[in-house]
Amino acid sequence: MEHYVGQHVGSIDKAPGVGEQSGSLATYTAGLGFALLLTGASFMVSQTNLLWPPGVPAGLAVLAIAQMGVHLVFFLHIGTGPDNNNNVLALAFGLLVVTLIVAGSLWIMAHLNANMMPASAIMEMQR
Repeated sequence: MEHYVGQHVGSIDKAPGVGEQSGSLATYTAGLGFALLLTGASFMVSQTNLLWPPGVPAGLAVLAIAQMGVHLVFFLHIGTGPDNNNNVLALAFGLLVVTLIVAGSLWIMAHLNANMMPASAIMEMQR
């Protein structure tokens, strides 16, 4: 058997969370119930006059954020406990990256017209 520097014979390195019991059937069942409830509420809000029509997108956004929270807590087991610091930091970094990409894309799309050549100059180039 080969020995590597810093590796002990018989010790097996495992990824965090591998081989550990992370959730119970009751946790997953509660998560499924909340997810189904929020999905049904989203369909109800979009298909009925339950909300004031201009407020439907805001209501759907709130339900979507709640749905993400349910998935993070019940299925991905991301919490605020001391053993979940890396998970919370990874989630925060991912949210930062997504926010930067979305904000940058919106900024570029909003300023496209300012950087375009005037139509009269384009017409003169085609002559």
